[in-house]
Amino acid sequence: MKISESWLREWVNTDLDSESLGHQLTMLGHEVDGIEHQGQGIEDIVIAAVVEVEKHPDADKLSLCKVDAGDGELVDVVCGAPNVVQGMKTPFARPGVTLPNGMKLRKAKIRGVVSNGMLCSAIEIGLGDESDGIMRLPQDAEVGARLVDLLNLPDAVIDLDLTPNRGDCFSVLGVARDVAALTGGKLKDAAIDASEATIRDEQAVELVEPEACPRFAGRVIRGIDTKAETPLWMTERLRRSGLRSISPVVDITNYVMLELGQPLHAYDLARIKGAIRPRLARQGEKLVLLDEKELHLKTDTLVVTDDSGPIGLAGIMGGLSTAVSDNSSNIFFEAAFWPQDFMAGRARAYGLHTDASLRFERGVDPSGQARAIERATQLLLEIAGGEAGPLTDIVVAESLPHQEKIILRENRLARLLGVEIDSGQVKQILTRLAMKVEVIDGGWGVLAPPHRFDMAIEADLIEEIARLHGYDSIPETTGFSQAPLQTVTESHIDLERVAATMVARDYQEVITYSFISSDANLAFSGEESELVLSNPISSEMSVMRASLWPGLVSAAAANTARQQDRVRLFEISKSFHGKLGAHEEVLRIGALVTGPVHHEQWGSSSKSVDFYDVKADVEALLSLLITDEKFRFEKTQHVALQPGQTANIFRGDELIGIVGKLHPQLAKTYDLKRAVYLFELDADKTLKSAAPNAKSISKFPAIRRDIAVIVDDSVSADDLVNAVAATAPDLIQSVRIFDIYKGENIEGGRKSVAIGLILQETSRTLTDEDADATMAAALKKLEENFAAVLRD
Repeated sequence: MKISESWLREWVNTDLDSESLGHQLTMLGHEVDGIEHQGQGIEDIVIAAVVEVEKHPDADKLSLCKVDAGDGELVDVVCGAPNVVQGMKTPFARPGVTLPNGMKLRKAKIRGVVSNGMLCSAIEIGLGDESDGIMRLPQDAEVGARLVDLLNLPDAVIDLDLTPNRGDCFSVLGVARDVAALTGGKLKDAAIDASEATIRDEQAVELVEPEACPRFAGRVIRGIDTKAETPLWMTERLRRSGLRSISPVVDITNYVMLELGQPLHAYDLARIKGAIRPRLARQGEKLVLLDEKELHLKTDTLVVTDDSGPIGLAGIMGGLSTAVSDNSSNIFFEAAFWPQDFMAGRARAYGLHTDASLRFERGVDPSGQARAIERATQLLLEIAGGEAGPLTDIVVAESLPHQEKIILRENRLARLLGVEIDSGQVKQILTRLAMKVEVIDGGWGVLAPPHRFDMAIEADLIEEIARLHGYDSIPETTGFSQAPLQTVTESHIDLERVAATMVARDYQEVITYSFISSDANLAFSGEESELVLSNPISSEMSVMRASLWPGLVSAAAANTARQQDRVRLFEISKSFHGKLGAHEEVLRIGALVTGPVHHEQWGSSSKSVDFYDVKADVEALLSLLITDEKFRFEKTQHVALQPGQTANIFRGDELIGIVGKLHPQLAKTYDLKRAVYLFELDADKTLKSAAPNAKSISKFPAIRRDIAVIVDDSVSADDLVNAVAATAPDLIQSVRIFDIYKGENIEGGRKSVAIGLILQETSRTLTDEDADATMAAALKKLEENFAAVLRD
């Protein structure tokens, strides 16, 4: 939020200069993003009147102006602004003046005509970011007077980054309250004198759903001057706050919102049909907003209605059907209290974000509606005249939020802050914050004012005391704690070791969103998620993910779109399953590989990654474990993976994960041109381990024997290895497949598998007879189980 320092000082003056004020605001918890000083370097710019205007003889877009700058004679000025007209008043810079952008003016001949200075736009003198011509000043501005005097410059614009819980500070009054409490400065009385009703006209209002709108204030004002203009002092304050002047009625609603924190809306009274009724929208209702955008209303959305139906999106934006125009002479001001529970996320659900919705989502003072109407009435009568009706202020007290007394314990205060604060100072701080304080045994009973709706528990009060006492006034205390040695377990592999292994295999760790679109979740899991967010940031983040793959694939797509042809990513995070209220979170290890196996290098050929490269990475992780259980890969099918290149991963009989190639249809959806391989492991099931079981190394030599058998193409290598190893487990130390051949001299549908057996005993040297017997047993086992034939 941007706030003018001069406006703030009208509410609470302080001896602090701009920089010190900014520092103190930051220390109060209202972080100052920046302070922009305006009006510096334009002290020599004066107010001038354009007496004559005629076209430049040699340039269609230039005008020759005679300007009265208060020197007693007219000067010739060449001006390129499209809005320059005879009789207007505007800023004028004489030759010799240096503008804020560093340009020093001098007499110049422009297309053969001498120009004695420059008529200035707002951007040229540092008072705006956009320019549609020279700056127009009020007709009653004194010719020859300094521009800075007219605009009350110099001034500083303080840009505050307010926290969401401090909705009361989204106004000049709110910030001034905190500054006054900190400095002890006198705060301007926020009470507004009631405007006398000169007509009896009232707009009927019915609170049909008081829990959604427990307070509604308003006033009819008739006969305003439609030709009135917003005064310069108001347009300047709006500009310095980041808002553009539109018309007196709209400007007043914005001004009061900035000043008091209560958003207002103005209706064209003639366009309202019947009584105004705030309520929740009904199925099928539509509303055209001020920006001409048509909304299909949701049933959880608060709307303002009349007999014709919805006429405004409550607390967000008004409707076009009752909008104030330049010809509106009779208007109705509205200031309502919309509870946070009914406002949170509603604007975002329609792709909207307004100054009003920002404030209502964070909360507004439930007692400030009538005051805002009185202030708006006061300003409108001053600027545009008119006749005011009586104030309408309908309140359903039992539906308004009520502040409860909070007990603040003295020992709890000292314990949390780590410093003893004098009880008198505690009471003084809370009193300066407009809280009612009662001294009780061992502490205080505190009742917060209505505008401090963020005060709910004891810790809130302690935070307030720390803010006003000063965080920098709390002495630094060195903490001492015992740090006992952690228990190191061998029953589970640490995730850091898993991550280190993946990094060592050239993977990069990523963190992706746990929220994904329902379509992506269905595509990667095959099931509709029941874990749907009630208020998602967007439709692309509407459900909790059931797999890590959607995030990994999206990350890979983003990288390959930026010419990264080799991508290796992994993530250790949770997937979410089940139903709301009974959901399950599973810690998973997920990874993705696409592109060449190795980085480009002159000494090796470029080979794309395949299924077995990824399988090797999985086996590298599994090799971290110490277990008697065997790991195996069995072919399967998965909705997100290509048939024929997908395998379940088992630990014994327990399924722990899956590995495979991304389905071509999904690859096309994500615009991935190269083959993509993925795996995902259940971390808890996978990483269970045991203590090492040391074995002595045999001092006797090992013997290797090789055989080649022909089997059906459908027989897995894993089955062959297990069958051979089981024939003589005491002698066979390992079984290795070192060649697979299909082709000439091998029958179609069959393959040749070459198997190496490593034989060794711990108590003796094996003989050829031992080796021959083992080989014969192994071959017999293969013949029995797989109809294997020894290859010649």
